[in-house]
Amino acid sequence: MGLLDGKRILVTGVLTDASIAFTVARLAQEQGAEVVLTSFGRTMNLTKRSAGRLPTPAPVIELDVTNEDDLASLASRVAEHVSGLDGVLHSIGFAPEAALGGNFLNTSWADVGTAMQISAYSFKSLAMAARPLMGSGGSVVGLDFDATVAWPKYDWMGVAKAALESCSRYLARDLGPSGIRVNLVAAGPIRTMAAKSIPGFDDFDAVWSTRAPLAWDLDDPEPAARACVALMSDWFPATTGEIIHVDGGVHSQGA
Repeated sequence: MGLLDGKRILVTGVLTDASIAFTVARLAQEQGAEVVLTSFGRTMNLTKRSAGRLPTPAPVIELDVTNEDDLASLASRVAEHVSGLDGVLHSIGFAPEAALGGNFLNTSWADVGTAMQISAYSFKSLAMAARPLMGSGGSVVGLDFDATVAWPKYDWMGVAKAALESCSRYLARDLGPSGIRVNLVAAGPIRTMAAKSIPGFDDFDAVWSTRAPLAWDLDDPEPAARACVALMSDWFPATTGEIIHVDGGVHSQGA
């Protein structure tokens, strides 16, 4: 039996097969789940191509987490493919160029607000949009990056990740009575398409190659994806509001 036998999983954020989200979708299928993907705009074609590379081609529905109509209709559109949801993966993050790269003191609220809405508030938006399909239980998992310190050039995306971590705790509080667990996986750096938009991303290689007690491969999304799948399984029935670090142990080490 697979960890996710009979479960129905919604996965956001699949672009290419190098992403954590794609690997979550692949592993979920391999562990017995039905998977539905979301995408929007110019990334739809990328997501559809990646969906075809899964063990079982997955349906792709449009979802812009800043669009209230998309959110309001999400449950009905997902229901065209699966009878409900047992798990949701939030793999969504974006900050305008002006909010990254060492421009922290000069970033306008318009750019900060965009980063916060898409990278943090959307966690709550997605959870609430999917909730009608989750019945009396389920698991919502978000992808995080350690927000306990200030990273060079990460700037307002780091602040947005801190907001995401706080948001997950409040969601855990308010969705817990419905049996819905809410957790984050704080992954180490992975060389994905999204990572290419972070100025100085390659500098993370020096940090992880010298400070990770365990080996860390920037080109291997599977360790983080496995944690996401485990959290969506029945093996964490009493865990919520938690941040699981899958970063080779870097978060536990001093400078």
